[in-house]
Amino acid sequence: MLKRVAIIGLGLIGGSVASGLRRQNIEVVAFDQDESNLQQGLELGVIDRAAASIGDAVRDVDLVLIAVPVLAMVPVLTAIKTAQPDAILSDVGSVKQPVLDAFIEVYGNVPVQFVPGHPIAGSEKHGVTAANPDLFRQHRVLLTPLDETDERAVAQVSELWKSLGAEVSQLTVAHHDNILAQTSHLPHLLAYALIDTLSAQGDSLEIFDYAAGGLRDFSRIAASDPTMWRDIFMSNREPLLAILDQYSQELAELRHVIDSGDSAELFERLSRSKTARDHFSKVLEQRQQRVADQLPASIKGDSKPRE
Repeated sequence: MLKRVAIIGLGLIGGSVASGLRRQNIEVVAFDQDESNLQQGLELGVIDRAAASIGDAVRDVDLVLIAVPVLAMVPVLTAIKTAQPDAILSDVGSVKQPVLDAFIEVYGNVPVQFVPGHPIAGSEKHGVTAANPDLFRQHRVLLTPLDETDERAVAQVSELWKSLGAEVSQLTVAHHDNILAQTSHLPHLLAYALIDTLSAQGDSLEIFDYAAGGLRDFSRIAASDPTMWRDIFMSNREPLLAILDQYSQELAELRHVIDSGDSAELFERLSRSKTARDHFSKVLEQRQQRVADQLPASIKGDSKPRE
């Protein structure tokens, strides 16, 4: 049983984990470079204590969750190694290989007590003020332990996420980074690119004034934290560029179909996409229902599945 958890990085994800753990009467101590985040976390009841340093935060805790941008891992790990070298560690990064590289740089290897993790949940909102204890409920968390990772550490991290209502799955690091490039990183990149394109078209205010819900829904994720997504795009370049090239080819083919006036081919492509999307929706609904059925009675409440 966890009694005290340290969270390094009190943004949306770190804050949501903290608020969910506190609801289970688990003590949460946090550190963030931005002292205002810590103060807000205290005022909102998201955390129990604000630490003055990373070393202060990680002393005498059962588990340390690192929730900082991927490219900021090295100084964080350096401080953790000095203060608490044997603690169970996990992270929430959207790319895993660069995290392992950071551990090797600091520790000389990947500690057996480190369990790489990634919650597939989020919001266009960011910061501790957006913290939501139900953020992970009926969502998936991916763990990517190595062959040498301590099984007890994996079990502890897995139980943490399950206690927050998540479904836990395991993948290899390479498989994770490749899949996320396709299902998360590319859509975010496209959303950012579309808004950038539209905002450069003359009077951008007029364009958005006449925009409908489709643009709002597609572009919502372009409101996400630019620092975090810059780090993700740069850290997962090769898989992201591979799927981006494939998508660019598809766009070029669609342009040719429209330019040539081939309505039959265009209808075929649109129908194929709709069929795939309908299948995806059914799979998502079934998965959310399965997770809901497995939730502990203490946290089921009256929540509804969310996409």
